[in-house]
Formats: sequence, structure tokens, C-alpha cells
Amino acid sequence: MTSTTTDPAPFPRPGGFPVVGVVGGGQLARMMQPAAVALGVRLQVLTEAPGSSAAQVITPAPVGAADDLDALRAFAAGCDVVTFDHEHVPTPHLRELQAAGASVRPGPDALVHAQDKTVMRERLTALGVPCPRWRRVAGEAELTAFAEEVGWPVVLKTPRGGYDGKGVLVVDGPDGGWRATAAGWWERGELLAEEHVPFTRELAVLVARSPSGQAAAWPVVQTVQAGGVCREVVAPAPDLDADLAAHATATALRIAEGLGVTGVLAVEVFEVERGGRSEVLVNELAMRPHNSGHWSIDGAVTGQFEQHLRAVLDLPLGDPRPRAPWTVMVNVLGRPDPEPRHADLFRSHLHVMAHDPGVKVHLYGKEYRPGRKLGHVTAYGDDLVAVLDRARHAAAFIAGEIDE
Repeated sequence: MTSTTTDPAPFPRPGGFPVVGVVGGGQLARMMQPAAVALGVRLQVLTEAPGSSAAQVITPAPVGAADDLDALRAFAAGCDVVTFDHEHVPTPHLRELQAAGASVRPGPDALVHAQDKTVMRERLTALGVPCPRWRRVAGEAELTAFAEEVGWPVVLKTPRGGYDGKGVLVVDGPDGGWRATAAGWWERGELLAEEHVPFTRELAVLVARSPSGQAAAWPVVQTVQAGGVCREVVAPAPDLDADLAAHATATALRIAEGLGVTGVLAVEVFEVERGGRSEVLVNELAMRPHNSGHWSIDGAVTGQFEQHLRAVLDLPLGDPRPRAPWTVMVNVLGRPDPEPRHADLFRSHLHVMAHDPGVKVHLYGKEYRPGRKLGHVTAYGDDLVAVLDRARHAAAFIAGEIDE
């Protein structure tokens, strides 16, 4: 895929404040804008389409594809540092930008571990980070041999391009309807096979690291998935053993340092019971602000988007402590209704504002589509049950799941 772009229009830089360029026009880039304004930092975004989520609120927003080297070069020329809304920029292109003098954060040597799951597994294993058992598999025979070693079912993944449950296949046994899908994947190369982990729950650890080596960590959170998509996040994770939380945080910080990460790093982990004790196994990595950290916009002294900008600019990192004992974030997902009751998201937002002034609503400027992440809501307070109820009620009303 290729595209063309024009040079971003020049603009004044009063006070010498830097310009951060974000590759990708999604909601993550959009949510960096309020933090950038507060820091005095200027954002510009290389967007896939003129009406993208980020392009609605950030200017300049030249149009260009993430795999178009010429577009990336022209975009980077107007930035003090380049960062990302997603991981889909080809690694060779990032190396070209660096060779031309651009400051790319996180750099290609780090980002490749979030782009390629097999590379990630190899490096984490070398660092001694606990992971599910895994193996490269080039065909059905190798997959079967792996499964006979670790036990059925196993999880088959495409090394690149998968997200929100895409590119992931649970293989229950040697027979089944999975073969057709896997055959298409194998045509593109080796796949990643992992043991199927019977986890207690899913957790996420969000940390940030600057080029000078300063690091900060938010509380470990509990995530709840539905259909491969994050549905809600509870911060901090309820009833999490303090020693296990400290271990999970230390593991995430070790990964950030070992991979040379700059910016926010999200480490998604499984909590498992082994030998009568709880442990964590690392599942996925993301080197950018992450859905599991959206709670921090309203629930932490320094949210993940401000922290990411601080980190990529090598500014002193902010305080990541939570503002309240409990914060809950619930995603607003488009329902499969052919005629959704609450397709007018602004009017439903007004209802939520009136019903519970303490709930924070973040909408992404996206058209209503079944299964799509349209936004999220956040509530916080002293009583977890009450906070959960408030956040779930607000998200359900905006999504059209309830009418009052």
C-alpha cells in the first residue's frame, strides 16, 4: 500500500516548545492532544484518512500510509520526535528515518518486539521473563508435535498484524475446522504456537521509560475481555497479592529496560495458579498508550498520554499514583443492532452527564459500527461495587444496551 502526502504546513513555535509527530490517526493519537496542550507541546499526525479520529482534533494532519517511506520522510522532517498510534510501520522504514537523523521513539530495535510476536518471545525468553511455552511451527506436523508435548488445546498466532483477537486461533485438537484458516496463514510463513494457559484472570502492567533511563509504573490492573476485545479495566486489580503485584511491575520494568523501550509500554499478563501459588506469564506487549491504561486519564495524577509525551521528549516523568482507591474504565462498543437505538452518541452522552456528573465520557469521533470501539467511560471512588455499577451503566446507555 502506498500513498502521497504534502509537507505539513509550518507553524510558529513560541517559547521553543517541541513538535511531536504521531504516525497513525486513531483514537490513541487523538487522546494525546489534551495532554500535549497541557504540556505546551505541539502535535501533528500522519493520518490514514482526512476524517480520522485524530485528524478531527489535530492539525496539521497530512494524509499518508504508514508503509509509504516518502510520506514518512516528509512527515518526520517537521517533527522533533516521531512516535506512534500503532505498530504497523515497517521496521526498515524506521531505520531509514533514523539514518536520516529523525528521532524515532520507541526506536525500531525496540518496536520490533511489539510488531513480531515470535521476535518478542525469543527476546523475553532470553531475558528470563516467564512466558507460556511456545515454538515456531512451519506446518501442521510441527504444530501437532508441539501440542503432543504441551497438551491440547494450543494457541496458534500470526507473528505480525494481529490485534483485538485477530490473528489468534485456539486449536482444540488434531481434527477440526481450524485447518483452512491455518493453511492460509502458513502461506505467509512460520506461525507461533503457544500452550493454552488456564489462567485465573488477565492483568496488565503499564510502565513508562525515558531515553535517560527514568521509569515510572502505574498500579497493576485487571482487564476483562469479550470476543477478543477489552471490555473493562479495574485499577488496581482487586485482591491482587502485594508481592505478586510487585513482581509483575518489576518484570514490566525489566522488559522496558531490556528492550530499550522509550515511551509507554503495556505488558499484558496471565495470572495463573501453579503449585498452590499465583504467578504471572507475559502474554502480549504494546509500545504505545494502551486500552488498559485509559483509566489513568482521569484516575491518575499523570495519565498515560501525558506520560508518553514526557517520555518520548525525555522530560521528567510525572507521578503515576491513582487519585482514588478505585477507578473503572468500560469501553463503549457498537452493538450489532441493524438500527441502533443510540446511534446519536452526543445525545446519549448528555443523558449520562445529567445522570452521573462524576462519570467521565471519552468519545472517539467514530461512526457507529457493530463491535467498534466508539469510546470509553471512567468512574472512580471509594467503593468498588458502586464504581463498577456507575461505569457499566454509563457505557451500556451510550451503547444502547439500556434505555434508562
